[in-house]
Amino acid sequence: MSTDRLPTPGPALPRLRDAFLAAGFTPDGLLELLGASAYAALARSETVPALRATRGDGPLETLVRLFLLQRPVPYERARAALPVEDALADGWLYGADAGPDGGTVRATVDVRPYGGPTGQNWWIVSDLGCAVGGAGGIRTAMDTGTAAAAGAADRSRLVLGVGGASTTLAGITVRNPVARALDLGSGSGVQALHIAQHAGHVTATDLNPRALRFTRLTLALSEAPEPDLREGSLFAPVEGEEPYDLIVSNPPFVISPRAADGTRLTYRDGGMGGDDLCRTLVERAADHLADGGYCQLLANWEHADGRDWRERLASWVPRGCDAWIVQREVQDVAQYAELWLRDGGDHLGDPAVYAAKYDAWLDEFEARGTTGVGFGWITLRKSGAERPSITVEEWPHPVEQPLGETVRAHFERRDLLRTMDDAALLTTRFRLAEEVAQEQIGKPGADDPEYVVLRQNRGMRRATRVDTVGAGFAGVCDGSLPAGRIIDAIAQLLGEDPVELRDRTPESIRLLVEQGFLIPLRDT
Repeated sequence: MSTDRLPTPGPALPRLRDAFLAAGFTPDGLLELLGASAYAALARSETVPALRATRGDGPLETLVRLFLLQRPVPYERARAALPVEDALADGWLYGADAGPDGGTVRATVDVRPYGGPTGQNWWIVSDLGCAVGGAGGIRTAMDTGTAAAAGAADRSRLVLGVGGASTTLAGITVRNPVARALDLGSGSGVQALHIAQHAGHVTATDLNPRALRFTRLTLALSEAPEPDLREGSLFAPVEGEEPYDLIVSNPPFVISPRAADGTRLTYRDGGMGGDDLCRTLVERAADHLADGGYCQLLANWEHADGRDWRERLASWVPRGCDAWIVQREVQDVAQYAELWLRDGGDHLGDPAVYAAKYDAWLDEFEARGTTGVGFGWITLRKSGAERPSITVEEWPHPVEQPLGETVRAHFERRDLLRTMDDAALLTTRFRLAEEVAQEQIGKPGADDPEYVVLRQNRGMRRATRVDTVGAGFAGVCDGSLPAGRIIDAIAQLLGEDPVELRDRTPESIRLLVEQGFLIPLRDT
């Protein structure tokens, strides 16, 4: 029988939230207390700077030590910071010897302040020691007396808090108001919390029942409506139901060998061979999307000799869907194995056991012919188009989050271009996107540049090389003239044949539109 104890969203919860707000246990409050350096270190699960900054006995210092640093706090000190008896009764705190006469209390869960997109104060609830990014891996949570005393779950069922992957997915998600949304693999509830702000009905699913309990706690503590919670794998919990306008997923995408004892870390290991879990999720998404709906997820995918990874991922896209797939990073198999062995804390144990596990990862990759692993995001949009737009690209460069509006605009531009031949393109008016700069590249002192680059300073921050015509065209696009008239004026200025220039320019205009440098304006 499990000794797992988790808080319940009972009578203590509103008073607990009020105590958090009164103490300033919020993102802004933490930054002010800790300072930028300790605050950033805490985000990496490095606690020493925060311990130094919380030596005082004020309510905020107490809450940080309890819920973020997992340190015991004297009962009386805790009572000055929060409704301690209610928190003990509802399971937020644990203390066998705690009471008005003395003793200490500990937190049973990690509660992490998190800022909403419009300044909301939210809190993400997860397992102790399982905020993402720590150098010690998740095993540090299970090797402490705190975890054992609190009745923590076994390693395979741990639920992580918010990390880089969570915030990346939240940032790229299209935030149109929708009737129905699905968070597939909800974990601690970060994505469900976001989509609850713009969806009429939210369904949250997870294979791990503990994750659903954490999702419920996160949304309740953050005053969001409780979602429809479903237990099960992939789309099984929602089979045969009404389709969704938005599906988001931060799935267990790690490509890992099967554990010798049959166990796996459910938050990261999908249990399928290679990247089959991500492929299956993508291939089946269309069956659960409403017309015009989006499916957005993070994924890992295999690279292998003899096949272009772009072609392979494009083959995953189901019929009737447009897609935008962006590879942000590639690791060789050794780097990848080391990353996830550290994540699991395996590097801190017996060196022989670590070496054996490392060897098992490399055996798995060798057997599959895998030479590297890509990481990125996948967005599907159910367009029903006979000629779907599928863009698969590598973009390892810095971007500016949030990108949800950039993603939405990407698909809108694809819709428009799909309906326009060259003649229609030349009758369209365009506006140069905001924050686009022109750079002239050439030798110092030269009369003319060798080439011209247009660079975006927002969103994807793309750069593209253009010729004299392209630079001139983009520079005068203010929405007042159709493209054809601008080309005619450029032809006259350069002494070129306007008919010939009209024939060859649409291709470059399409590219500038596709990449978001030019915004088509619809006549009203």
